[in-house]
Amino acid sequence: MAERLIKSNKLRVADISLHYYIKKATATEKKTIIFLHGFPFNKNMWRQQLSQVADDTTAIALDIRGHGNSTSGHGFFSVDLFAKDLKEFIEKLGLEKVVLCGISMGGYIALRAYQLYPEKISGLILADTHSKADDDSGKQKRFDSIQAVLTHGRRPFAIGFIEKVFAPNSLDSKPEAVELIKSSIRRNSIRTICATLLALASRTDTSSVLPTIDCPTLIIRGELDRITAKEDMQALASAIKNSNYIEMANCGHLPNLEAPEEFNKLLLHFLLEINA
Repeated sequence: MAERLIKSNKLRVADISLHYYIKKATATEKKTIIFLHGFPFNKNMWRQQLSQVADDTTAIALDIRGHGNSTSGHGFFSVDLFAKDLKEFIEKLGLEKVVLCGISMGGYIALRAYQLYPEKISGLILADTHSKADDDSGKQKRFDSIQAVLTHGRRPFAIGFIEKVFAPNSLDSKPEAVELIKSSIRRNSIRTICATLLALASRTDTSSVLPTIDCPTLIIRGELDRITAKEDMQALASAIKNSNYIEMANCGHLPNLEAPEEFNKLLLHFLLEINA
């Protein structure tokens, strides 16, 4: 029943068309949550969360510019631009305040969004992400990835990425989740993959905003995440005064797909506590 309530829609924002899923509140609406996917994925990674939100919550999963079914526009990406797209999206839907739930790149966007327009944000869920900009080594890894994609195409990139984002046990026990992520990567053009890698390499450090965050914040990390360091996520928790840090056992970089029931329990409990 809940799955049937999820509708697909699109909205013109700046020079692009943003595609999104929306599950409207079926009772008196008390809050809205927007889910922001990681790289190089799309809104499909959030369907198990959309279907589980309470009746008083409107839930939206957005395809970031250039990803999924959203168009690329001029094609020059930055995390700053993604955050500004999101602001216009929120305003065009007439939403006063929203909860943002971002994983990995989605978390970078959520933190930059809070830096730019904190008055629009009533809560944050930051999953397997952090506030730091890439150091030189991190930038070089992204440049090397760009060169590899341009030389060898998406398939080797996708295979290597899959092995990094999932915990070893998830690779065997969650074939549907693995196939979803493979499919998401394949749907991206080489141009989008490379443009987004450049955007991630050039993103600004948002650590300075952390002590100013005064909305409820839930920080979730997959215990076996090999991409986002535990120390970086603990630094988030230490700097954000109204935050709760939780590690999910036997999960890698995508705990919402690897252990959806546990992730959804944390999500629903957090949303209950927010008066938005």
